[in-house]
Formats: sequence, structure tokens, C-alpha cells
Amino acid sequence: MEIDKSTLPTKFLWLDLEMTGLDVDKDLILEIAVEITDANLQTLATYESRIKQPKDVVLDRIQKNVWWQGYPQNRDDFIQNLDGAKAIEVAEREIIALIEQHFGAEPAVLAGNSIYNDRNFIRSHMKELELKLHYRMLDVSSFKVLMQAKYNEVFEKDSAHRAFEDVQASIAELQYYLDWFESKK
Repeated sequence: MEIDKSTLPTKFLWLDLEMTGLDVDKDLILEIAVEITDANLQTLATYESRIKQPKDVVLDRIQKNVWWQGYPQNRDDFIQNLDGAKAIEVAEREIIALIEQHFGAEPAVLAGNSIYNDRNFIRSHMKELELKLHYRMLDVSSFKVLMQAKYNEVFEKDSAHRAFEDVQASIAELQYYLDWFESKK
């Protein structure tokens, strides 16, 4: 898909992945959540799914990742519910259908917190979805870095480390920064 650089985005595709770790070549996607908003951050559609993965590989990757020790409830929940999850190809097709329904010919601008790593996993594991995305991204962590460094302004958020809750937190965080700037006018 050829992207028209002059097209102004009117919507954002908020996305979060939960993975066994951060190594795109070794780790697996466990969960995906999407929220489509307009430019005013009003929700137009949502989607979430667990991703079916081989249990033995998930267990191996989680056991090798010390990060998971701090989230035993999430770890146990993911492991117990692997059988009821969707194949990654099914989730990818469903997300593409949602993008086509809500974005039409407009390129989907990916949004989220530290979205670059999620984009790497999409690029590697969901190549058809990658083709639907604009090359630009809206990364809330860029705002976080600026607000903390320049204004000593810190947004306190829960770290649920569940895809849908993390999408919601990213949208709330961006709204917080936008409200902060508005209050300074």
C-alpha cells in the first residue's frame, strides 16, 4: 500500500501486545488489544484476544524471563488459558477487518506506549497487519520523556501488564498530557 504523506490522520489505532519477553526472534505474542479512537481520543471500536501458542514454548520463555516473577497472576492466567486462545492468523485477520471498517483508505497510525517494540513484533509475526499501518506512530512514551525532563510532570499509572488495560492507560496518559498543556494556555 502506497502511503500518501499528506493525508492527515483522523483516527488512531491504539495497540498493546503482551509477550513472553521482548526478543522478537524468540518470544511469543500472548495477548493483543486494539482500540480505535478519533483524534479527540473518543473510542470508536475495541478488540482483544489471547493468542494460542505452544504451551511448552510459553513455559520455557516465561521461566527464562525474570520479569514474569513480578507478575505471577498474569503468568498463571496466560498459561491456564492458552487452549481457549485464537490462532495469531485469526486475530490478525480480525484486526485487519476492523481497520478496513474504521479507517477505509486512511492509513492506520499505530499508537501506544513504547509502541516501537510492539511494531517489531507485528512486523515479524503479523506481516499482513504491518501492511495496513502508516509508517508514522504516536508514541505516548515520547510525551512522558519530555514531560518528565522539561516540566518534572509525572503521570502515575497502574501497570496491569494486560493488553486492554495497558491500551486504556496509554490513552489516559496522553489525555493527561494534553489536558496539562491546555491548562497552561
